Amino acid sequence: MILFLQQAILILGGIAILVYVLICLGLRLWQTRLIFFPCRTIQNTPDSFNLPYENVWLTFPNPKSKPDQIHGWWIPGSADRVILDLHGNGSNVGGNVGYAKQFHDLGYSVFLIDYRGYGQSCDRFPCEKRVYEDAELAWKYLVCDRQIPPQNIILFGHSLGGAIAIELATRHPEVAGLIVESSFTSIREMVTVKKKYRMFPVDWLLHQKFDSLSKVPQLKMPILFTHGTTDCMVPAWMSEVLFAASPEPKQLLIVPDADHIHVREVGGDRYQETIARFLENISSRSKK
Repeated sequence: MILFLQQAILILGGIAILVYVLICLGLRLWQTRLIFFPCRTIQNTPDSFNLPYENVWLTFPNPKSKPDQIHGWWIPGSADRVILDLHGNGSNVGGNVGYAKQFHDLGYSVFLIDYRGYGQSCDRFPCEKRVYEDAELAWKYLVCDRQIPPQNIILFGHSLGGAIAIELATRHPEVAGLIVESSFTSIREMVTVKKKYRMFPVDWLLHQKFDSLSKVPQLKMPILFTHGTTDCMVPAWMSEVLFAASPEPKQLLIVPDADHIHVREVGGDRYQETIARFLENISSRSKK
């Protein structure tokens, strides 16, 4: 009987180890599926806000196969400055049209893009490397095709889009300014906050890093961080940590009672005034 129990324990232990190893392999191989949730359905367009716009298609040249394309909306404004708008991991360009309306009302042109896998862009599943490439392609379109001086471009990123905007800003320190809303310090720290993966060797498994905290000290442009206090997806203290690690000039707006996606709406006049003043200061700074 004792021998039977020992054998049963060994078998069960072996099965448990095998299951653990398989889960680890799955987390390493398919972790992009835990980070990106591509949304194809576009619920709002610039028409919803009576904004003029044109569809833009940008292509990654690929001589060996059908080239990848990303889709965007160009919304012309009255000023010579442009906002490059980068959405989060579970949205698409339609989710950021409200932000575009806000910037357009201030006179800015806005360029919104969908990463590969999102909206009308090609169906290649996103990863950290690809979304960085998508943002870079959008940057080149503005600078090379539309002939917009880099000093006239402001980056705006919401949630994961904030991490993408920070990466793009490190590559192009000449950018006029950076606005990061409801974003996080790193995927590693998000794993720590969520706790459900703490039993796994996260440092070995993780290859999608989005390590914004290590990048913000390198930034050379004015930065505005915004966040809501009741954000249950990304805690507001992460924006505070990013703010503390960033060089001057910088600004932080924490909006009481705002969740992950309604900072602008809950922030109301205070939010609008903060954005307008930040952009106005950028304009004044460039004229000196």
